[in-house]
Amino acid sequence: MKLSAFNFELPDDLLAEYPAEHRDESRLMVLNRKEQTIEHKQFKDLINYFDDGDLMLLNDTKVFPARLFGNKEKTGARIEVFLLRELNAENRLWDVLVDPARKIRIGNKLFFGDDDSLVAEVIDNTTSRGRTLRFLFDGSYEAFRDKLTSLGETPIPKYIRREVEESDAERYQTIYAKNEGAVAAPTAGLHFSKHLMKRLEIKGVDFEALTLHVGLGTFSAVEVEDLSKHKMDSEQVIISEESAAKVNDTIKRKKRICAVGTTVMRAVESSVSPTGSLNPYDGWTHKFIFPPHDFSIANAMITNFHTPKSTLMMMTAAFAGYDFLMKAYDEAVKEGYQFYSYGDAMLII
Repeated sequence: MKLSAFNFELPDDLLAEYPAEHRDESRLMVLNRKEQTIEHKQFKDLINYFDDGDLMLLNDTKVFPARLFGNKEKTGARIEVFLLRELNAENRLWDVLVDPARKIRIGNKLFFGDDDSLVAEVIDNTTSRGRTLRFLFDGSYEAFRDKLTSLGETPIPKYIRREVEESDAERYQTIYAKNEGAVAAPTAGLHFSKHLMKRLEIKGVDFEALTLHVGLGTFSAVEVEDLSKHKMDSEQVIISEESAAKVNDTIKRKKRICAVGTTVMRAVESSVSPTGSLNPYDGWTHKFIFPPHDFSIANAMITNFHTPKSTLMMMTAAFAGYDFLMKAYDEAVKEGYQFYSYGDAMLII
């Protein structure tokens, strides 16, 4: 398919600046692929679509405060540093993005904190905005990571123009987040409350987790009209033997398996056996899913409403069916659904 097929008019006021007051009270659009019906519900109504023995597959990655602000040596210019990936723990090397990038060259030093207790030296240019930094810090590795955490900001998306607020540290994190390593939240999971999960458990719905550390590449713009030419950035995936076994048992019992988010769907579709079962995996994926695609593991999916021409929208279209999804998005705009990270949810069954 072509990039232009995924364009649509999205009013600015439908880009969610804040989450719903209560996690499970965001709106939920339910798409039934077999019946081709669209229902309008609240997220807590999710419980009505799942039964005893069904499986919810979660991404338990945890967002770390990846956005730092430092000052360039000599000039004192304010520089934003976005931590992408730790390259070497012993030498404290990080892959980062800097803004404004034109001011940052190899050999420059950046100072962080009111007391300049953390310093970073630029040792390589990786892309137009990408740099490799070596952090200089007197103290243990644990103390260094604590310092990064204390100086860092919750990395809410740039489209949210307001300042980061204290509540974002909690709300831009799923309630089941466990393994730190993401620079963006797996946003479909933000709608789950403890109360809703307990109600689902009482009904007999099972939960299982895998880990995909979300990188900014998930949100990178597609710049080629021919989608087969687009290259995704790699993201780390961990699927344990226990999780794979749970999924495969659910497949055998022919119960519903719901991928909670596009990150879960990417993870499982990256580790499918020739017989259609899920393999344990510990590695990286750069899988790009767009229509047409035959899904092997999940037969239901929860996701947010995505922006035009995004890879997330393309994957959702592959699962829901392109024409059905475009119809649903047209209705979502007319009905005032909130889009993107803090927006409303969609259940596709």
